[in-house]
Amino acid sequence: MPQDHRKTRQAGFTLIELMVVIVILGVLAGLVLPRIMDQPDKARAVKAKMQMESLAMALNQYKLDNGVYPTTEQGLNALVQKPTIGRIPRNYPNNGYLQTMPKDPWNYDYVYLSPAENGDFEIISLGADNQEGGEDADADIRSTDLN
Repeated sequence: MPQDHRKTRQAGFTLIELMVVIVILGVLAGLVLPRIMDQPDKARAVKAKMQMESLAMALNQYKLDNGVYPTTEQGLNALVQKPTIGRIPRNYPNNGYLQTMPKDPWNYDYVYLSPAENGDFEIISLGADNQEGGEDADADIRSTDLN
């Protein structure tokens, strides 16, 4: 009979064993979760860059048709609706260059400058905080940095 009693005691885990397992799981979660949680921000940055490339292609088509890029004042909406201010494009297609103007992945409007400091135009996403500057998810993404 004493042997049966010993077998049942050995079948379970001691409190110390359970605590060691919980500590190990906590350490692993502390190392893995930040990496997993960072992935949505990286995906948003990639999406912003892809949208900027698409907008740049539409802007280049606008210039091919009309000889100039839309001005800062006309903005990116000149790709969706024919501008009514500034230099009015002569060869504007009936359906525009885009059906809708996308927002950046953080649901803010893109900033558009034309002419820009480093080229004919620049498209900017101000990141998660919608403020100039910042780091990580708050960092600005600029079309001039894509090339």
